[in-house]
Amino acid sequence: MIVCFDIGGTAIKGAVAYSADDIRPFPRHPTPIHDFDAFVATLASVIAEAGARPDCVAISIAGVIDPDTSNAVVANIPCIHGRPLQADLEQCLGLPVIIANDADCFVLAEASIGAAKGHRVVFGIILGTGVGGGLVIDGKLINSDGGFAGEWGHGPISATEAGDPPARIPRFQCGCGQKGCIDAICSARGLEKLHQHLHGEALTSEEILSDWQKGDPLAERTIDVYVDIIADPLALVINLTGTTILPVGGGLSNVPALISAIDTTVRTRILRRFEKPIVIPAECRVEPGLIGAAVLGLSAARDMGSRLRTI
Repeated sequence: MIVCFDIGGTAIKGAVAYSADDIRPFPRHPTPIHDFDAFVATLASVIAEAGARPDCVAISIAGVIDPDTSNAVVANIPCIHGRPLQADLEQCLGLPVIIANDADCFVLAEASIGAAKGHRVVFGIILGTGVGGGLVIDGKLINSDGGFAGEWGHGPISATEAGDPPARIPRFQCGCGQKGCIDAICSARGLEKLHQHLHGEALTSEEILSDWQKGDPLAERTIDVYVDIIADPLALVINLTGTTILPVGGGLSNVPALISAIDTTVRTRILRRFEKPIVIPAECRVEPGLIGAAVLGLSAARDMGSRLRTI
């Protein structure tokens, strides 16, 4: 048995997990973003609710563990940002702790019990407030020790011309400090900036997608350009990793027609030919962070048990 957490800037979600399909959530708690002692106390209170000592604690965070320093990079939770979080929590909780990025946990969930179950190489993508992703090979995260692998949304690679006929596209400023990132133009806010640039019209991403599905010509033009922009980096990801499936999470994945349009275009731009869709909506729609953390923690607990038995 392990205790798993999905920790964001607003809420801490905890659960006890006995297997990947036997996860029992506890009530949510507000995240103490400025007080590390209160942060630890919240985790400890959830662990106590498990009723027995867990084999380990597994955590999904909306951030990254720097592989060079082992410090957490979590801008929206200042009390843990810059800390050697795993070591600090192990000392405070007295339990083994495993930490992974929330997008990585999403992909692990999909590879274990979701849309990508049975696939050897899985690249999962997030299309929502940001553009992110993660890579799982043979059931294991590439980022097992932290790191930035899978962050296909960042890097100055966005097209400066896209659509049919081609439209000139500026390199929008990204929150990571660079210009021209896919995150800056293919996230939900990026879609809104793209529509504003093309038509001088300020609409929400939900309105743009709704208008597109109704046949509005301005929205159709925006989505044509959007799909053209996003398909190239995804095609490159597929060729580089050899993934055979790309489950999609995040708010934009709630529009199946958009995911289908991306899939159709992407499959014309890759070396390997697939007869059926490979860019598909994720199946773990509820608490994928908790599921992924549970899978990660249960695997780590089994590994720890195996090592102890061989001593």
